[in-house]
Amino acid sequence: MPPSRFIGLMSGTSLDGVDGVLAQMEQGGTLQVLAHAFTPFSTAFRSQLMALNQSGTDELHRSALAANDIARHYAQVVAALLAQTGLEAAQITGIGAHGQTVRHRPLAFDGDASRHQAAVGYTIQLLNPALLAELSGIDVVCDFRSRDLAAGGQGAPLVPAFHQGIFGQAGHGVGVLNIGGISNLSLLHPDGTVLGWDCGPGNALLDFWCATHTGQAFDQSGAWAAQGVIAQDLLAAFMSEPYLHELPPKSTGRDLFNPNWLMRHLNGTARFAELPAQDIQATLTEFTAVACARDMLRAGQAAHELIVCGGGALNTHLMHRLAHHLPALQVISSEHRGLPPLQVEAAAFAWLAYKTLRRETASLPSVTGARGARVLGAIYPR
Repeated sequence: MPPSRFIGLMSGTSLDGVDGVLAQMEQGGTLQVLAHAFTPFSTAFRSQLMALNQSGTDELHRSALAANDIARHYAQVVAALLAQTGLEAAQITGIGAHGQTVRHRPLAFDGDASRHQAAVGYTIQLLNPALLAELSGIDVVCDFRSRDLAAGGQGAPLVPAFHQGIFGQAGHGVGVLNIGGISNLSLLHPDGTVLGWDCGPGNALLDFWCATHTGQAFDQSGAWAAQGVIAQDLLAAFMSEPYLHELPPKSTGRDLFNPNWLMRHLNGTARFAELPAQDIQATLTEFTAVACARDMLRAGQAAHELIVCGGGALNTHLMHRLAHHLPALQVISSEHRGLPPLQVEAAAFAWLAYKTLRRETASLPSVTGARGARVLGAIYPR
């Protein structure tokens, strides 16, 4: 049987650009990454996407054009991956494309209790998959979240099943923490059961505050935050957010943790507004670390290590703060387990596309709260 090769494409809540991997699927559903590529978003396009996280004028028009641009960015990454490997489009079985999340409101708004109709809500990932199939000449699998929502689930996080496949260790408990714009945790229990949920903010607020006050897109290695002093009363205000105290299954996004959320906290108390900018950065970094560490500790499983992936794994100061709050665990980058941090989520969408085309379920009701496991995704033939 010829090799089964898939491309996975991910543009996350950090809004920095598109990560892509070209992976070869091995027997048993494991994968080997053959190439990785990244295409950044321009500042202007990032601002357009950020604006679509909130209500505004002419949203349908702006969203449709942004979806076309997302497809073009994705196609650039596909072309780069093919060029790196010397492969042709015809040698790729499919593309797993996440799209750009601009709204995530599961299980909200539309139920009718009088008719025993549960709310479904919605989740929106911008992408023109037909255009991506046209530009790439490869079958595209996308819209992975909607099927889980239709079955009564959160539609997120999607990656715990993949984390179990590549990071699970028989007889050992492992945590996998993805820190993108939002952070999400997968708990891989020794008996093979899996739990997972969104912890809260990851890099989204950190990047916003850093860009606003330094002009840099992100706090390189967390060096700026490391110079600041944690404001404990501001941290307590952040930690009072009701979402953090909800029980799983749960998921969140920029619908909640956005600049408006941050500014409401800062402007609501005179002392907070007077804090030095680097102290606020230090406090935001601590907020991410504490929220994630508390979720790991609340899980109460006998884990021996926490594997961190996503852009947050490259933030040295944040990694140190996680280790400080989790002294009984080994806190390591996914690099030490064979997959670099910026490749993990893209690889997950290559794996999800593989599962879709085989008509195999890929969702975990234990994670999303859905009524059962479902085959995820919609297929757009080349």
